[in-house]
Amino acid sequence: MAAIQSIGSQVKMAFYNLQHLNVLIIDDNKHMRVLIKQVLHAIGVKLIREADDGADAFKEMESFDADVVLCDWAMSPVDGLDFVRLIRTGRDSPNPYVPIIMLTGHTEASRVREARDAGVTEFLAKPISAKSLYSRLISVIERPRPFIKTRTYTGPCRRRTHNQNPQRMKRRKSDAVEEDMDSDANLSQEEVESLLAG
Repeated sequence: MAAIQSIGSQVKMAFYNLQHLNVLIIDDNKHMRVLIKQVLHAIGVKLIREADDGADAFKEMESFDADVVLCDWAMSPVDGLDFVRLIRTGRDSPNPYVPIIMLTGHTEASRVREARDAGVTEFLAKPISAKSLYSRLISVIERPRPFIKTRTYTGPCRRRTHNQNPQRMKRRKSDAVEEDMDSDANLSQEEVESLLAG
């Protein structure tokens, strides 16, 4: 806890006041929810709700206007990916546009692509720190991406850069990651970011 507070106090030096940000934490592990809540408190977030799985979170969002959702992947009976799909495409979705940050220890390239293609806004590898979580929250605030709705995809624009260079479009950094990384190997957070950038 002291380490979290220390990191949190360093992170608070930035100019963002997050005390009015509504955050929903979805994780079936109570201890992980407590840890995430402590990290959020350390960076100034005060308005927090919790849910055990995607189904509970969906119900929670009907009465809680979440600004950001922090969602674990591996949950039961409704996992994080199913929750993202329900929120993004469900007819009764309380907020299909809400930014969703996926938190998981599973950072294989195939999983990162699957989360990106389901409509996840950001992807954060566990274990998390106050600095890494704050960075993702600020990314959502400072660089909101346009929302895309097609027959095959609903969610934030998957391209984080809008470079019109044809060579860049043909061979993005994420292409290199997808080609070079073994799909069973966990990626570093930097490699995850590179893959998401495509």
